[in-house]
Amino acid sequence: MATVRKRKLPSGLIRWQAAYKDGSGARRFKMFERKSDAEAWLVETRHDVARGIHTPGSLSPTVKEAAALWIARCKEKRLEPMTVKGYEEHVNLHIVPFIGAKKLTEITVPAVNAFADQLRDAGRSAPMITRIVRSLGGIFKEARRRGLASTAPTSGVELDLPDRDDPRPVIPTKAELQAIIANATGRWRPVILVAIFCGLRASEIRGLRWADIDLDAKQLKLTQRADASHRIGKLKSKAAYRSIPCPPIVLNALREWKLVCPKRDTGKKGPDGEPVKVLDLAFPNGFGKVESHSNLAERGLLPVLIAAGLAEAKPLLNEAGRPVLDAAGEPKTVMIGKYGMHSLRHACASLWIENGHNPKQIQRLMGHSSIKVTFDVYGHLFADAEADQRAAESLQARLLGA
Repeated sequence: MATVRKRKLPSGLIRWQAAYKDGSGARRFKMFERKSDAEAWLVETRHDVARGIHTPGSLSPTVKEAAALWIARCKEKRLEPMTVKGYEEHVNLHIVPFIGAKKLTEITVPAVNAFADQLRDAGRSAPMITRIVRSLGGIFKEARRRGLASTAPTSGVELDLPDRDDPRPVIPTKAELQAIIANATGRWRPVILVAIFCGLRASEIRGLRWADIDLDAKQLKLTQRADASHRIGKLKSKAAYRSIPCPPIVLNALREWKLVCPKRDTGKKGPDGEPVKVLDLAFPNGFGKVESHSNLAERGLLPVLIAAGLAEAKPLLNEAGRPVLDAAGEPKTVMIGKYGMHSLRHACASLWIENGHNPKQIQRLMGHSSIKVTFDVYGHLFADAEADQRAAESLQARLLGA
């Protein structure tokens, strides 16, 4: 039997005790300052018990404990190491310090919004807060799977976060792209050209095989990628499996590069008596294995940007954000490129759009999982300035007749 009774505590305070039986038949209690709160909570709790989704507060794990279960589950599912590492950072750096000691039953929709406000006050950016709350949702999903939670407080939450940053991607101008192409030489030239004219992600470039480059058909076929741990694996989504046409400048560079590309073997021979290649990568390191992303950016792109006049010297800072000094006491500097590898991918998309490709074609060529992603990133590039101006003049004519 569920009841709400008045209780006088040893301290003399008056409280209202809600009593009920959980799904196992065990008697449970919870105290409230107001009778109305106890009655409202009891109605909702009895409803959850009847549906078999109630978790008593005394059995509810803390957010920290539930987060550990979620991370373990992510590893069991063999998610990419960098993905799991990102989740761990969300948990250890952002979730646990603020709400790790709270029980899951204490995390409600208002509590999620309050948590987001705390993160914002602590200096987290709006995109970061969104990712952290998404990870909190993953924690609750795993807890519900284990029967440790009955709610999904992050589901459908509107965080209403202020974000005044320009959402448009940073894209090199045509003149800058021409300078980059002109200064791209040696082993890095075909890499830079593939990035600019084919729009591949850096991970896709690092995982591209010669077997997936059809020089006669003039196209690349994306079938795999290399992660941050240098492991070859599946692409980001089903949409990422795609074929991309190659212009002559890319094809010529690939033909030249193929003649000198490192092709170390495994020491084993196949049925035809030929050495079995390690990975048959189009852009491997000197040992025929997966090239690192840092080499791609620092040894590949950065020198090209410096030669093209698209880099500048900036002070080298330590972990505390203070300038690092040399032996003479002068601040050390480091060359920083104006663009990264992903900017070249954005440049490719902008060139395709300028060439008349429609949004669906851009989604397919870029390997976006949904058209929403395409519009979120490149929607502004589909704008028709001339049509907008004609519309503005038409509005004036309709109103003023001139």
